[in-house]
Amino acid sequence: MATEPENRSLSARHRGALKILAEAAHGRDVNALLTRGFKFETMADLVRSGLATVRVETVEAHGLVIEVARLRITDAGRRALEY
Repeated sequence: MATEPENRSLSARHRGALKILAEAAHGRDVNALLTRGFKFETMADLVRSGLATVRVETVEAHGLVIEVARLRITDAGRRALEY
């Protein structure tokens, strides 16, 4: 049985990251979030608390195959933004 994440107030940095994730239907590349000033710790906090998920995808571009970590907001993350 799935449990809801603990309902705690979000810090400004966590709320900011969730807002960016909420705007992206397919999530955001972790590197793109890093370039916007978010830290790995912030992203890890969101994943650990169930507010976001991370998925590694294989992408081919210009003849190169790379792995990209993509963060997506969860339903719990969307609910957390409402508070």
